[in-house]
Amino acid sequence: MKLEQLAQLTNSMIERGSPDSEITSTAGMDIAGPGDITFLANPKYTPQVNDTKATAIYLNENVVVERTDIAVLRSADPYVSYTLAMRLFFPEPPINPFVHPSAVIDPTAIVAIDVEIHANAVIGANCTVSGGVRIMPNVTLYERVTIGEGTTIHSGVSVREDCEVGRNCIIHNNSTIGSDGFGYAKTAEKRWLKIPQTGRVVLEDDVEIGANTAIDCASVGETRIKRGAKIDNLVQVGHSCTVDEDALICSQTGLAGSSHIGKRVILTGQVGIAGHLRVGDDAVLTAKSATSHDVEPGKIMSGVPAFENRDWLRATAAFRKLGDMAGRLRKLEKQVFGDK
Repeated sequence: MKLEQLAQLTNSMIERGSPDSEITSTAGMDIAGPGDITFLANPKYTPQVNDTKATAIYLNENVVVERTDIAVLRSADPYVSYTLAMRLFFPEPPINPFVHPSAVIDPTAIVAIDVEIHANAVIGANCTVSGGVRIMPNVTLYERVTIGEGTTIHSGVSVREDCEVGRNCIIHNNSTIGSDGFGYAKTAEKRWLKIPQTGRVVLEDDVEIGANTAIDCASVGETRIKRGAKIDNLVQVGHSCTVDEDALICSQTGLAGSSHIGKRVILTGQVGIAGHLRVGDDAVLTAKSATSHDVEPGKIMSGVPAFENRDWLRATAAFRKLGDMAGRLRKLEKQVFGDK
């Protein structure tokens, strides 16, 4: 692809270099070679610009490079432009419509013609599978499941009864959508009585679910993951939760039942959210944080229990000094009280 065309397709402008230069792929600065385009998003990696063998690089407006032998494309967000370039050079393969002979499709299911259904997939009664869907080996759709156009479901995934998956979703290997919520009532004999889980899970359009993630159905009503939300591997979403649009939930995070995660919230790795809590729009919880109270919109929270990140940073800095402070306190006690 010519550099000029690439710039047009990735919302960038050529500052240096021939518009006719041929770009054949993308790569990070440390492994890029001739024909590759790379990017610089984090200023701490600026020295690598001098060593990269890439033909071209995406830079933002504030970065100045001394090299004149590398083409420069200016972008408001080099990482986004680079991602667009990657999508151009590594597109998803087109659908190859077929149904593997070992797939089991209930006669009441409605399955579009232009779908891929691979080996040992099972599609239950009264399911609806729309056009452009790719179902990989060993996927199981229980009864009355709906899959929207352009969605890909990778091997080992189970989508339980009555669940709905929107358009252009991706569900990665061995995840379970609609498993029973964790609900029990204690009897007079102090035994656990299982509460029927009669609800469902709805994934709206453009949702991505990582590998080995479990999203529980509601006891009544629904668990809903809204448009554009992205959920990493090994995440637990409890019954009746709502994850709002464009939220980002990283690995090993757990949401207890009836949690509400707002728009564009970022929950980093191993975050814990207690039940029936609300995390406001644009809030961020840093790694290994846990909250037992609602989080206001836009807040950055850290720690267990979580509190504002700036205060947490000061507290942890003081914590590291506690040993020295204790020693100084003992010396002061001796000066004031003697050796008593």
